[in-house]
Amino acid sequence: MKVRASLKSLKNQPGAQIVRRRGRVYVINKRNPRFKGRQG
Repeated sequence: MKVRASLKSLKNQPGAQIVRRRGRVYVINKRNPRFKGRQG
């Protein structure tokens, strides 16, 4: 999982979903799990 200031490039990947958990923004990607990320 990458921790990034901006998830814009991760959310543009095919299969990406934006999820808010415990006040943090996550990108999860079932199709390509390499592109998981957390913001901040």
